[in-house]
Amino acid sequence: MKLVLASSNRGKLEELRHLLADAGVELVAQSDLGVGDADESAATFVENALLKARHASALTGLPALADDSGLCVDALGGAPGLHSARYSGAHGDADANIDKLLHELRDVADEDRAAHFYCVLVLVRHANDPQPLIAEGEWRGRILRERRGTGGHGYDPVFLDVERGRSAAEMPAELKNALSHRGKALAELRRRFVARG
Repeated sequence: MKLVLASSNRGKLEELRHLLADAGVELVAQSDLGVGDADESAATFVENALLKARHASALTGLPALADDSGLCVDALGGAPGLHSARYSGAHGDADANIDKLLHELRDVADEDRAAHFYCVLVLVRHANDPQPLIAEGEWRGRILRERRGTGGHGYDPVFLDVERGRSAAEMPAELKNALSHRGKALAELRRRFVARG
């Protein structure tokens, strides 16, 4: 089965390809098919993911998988949230986003730095699919005071899995994928896909 990923994010593409390695799915980035990013103008993760999936499917004629995800920090009222990828102003500048986050939390005590990654995945069979498959996942942790690790992408170097004592960027891919918000959402999406038949 060939699916278009409604994203140009290479880190996200590789992560999802790894998670789908045993599913008989060929995942192709929309940018490889000449499709630009959709306008993420909605007010929720779910609505943004649906916009992206329908956009990619309409322009490629393929079933589409879209992810909308973000980091939600309790002490910041849920920010950066929907704006995680462009928190610093420039879309996709992970270092600048992390710098801004650490600056915003500079006076917040360690015990008050709770956060979670949230992900919603949407799969549409075609652009006007009236019954998209929707799944979500969450990964709870805490924001570190400085970067740790070199793996992953986005906010991974400053997101601590408290139970394991490692940042997301310090984990091997297999462990991160088993724990992550995206891994949990994809597992749920696969269950629903099988149940639908």
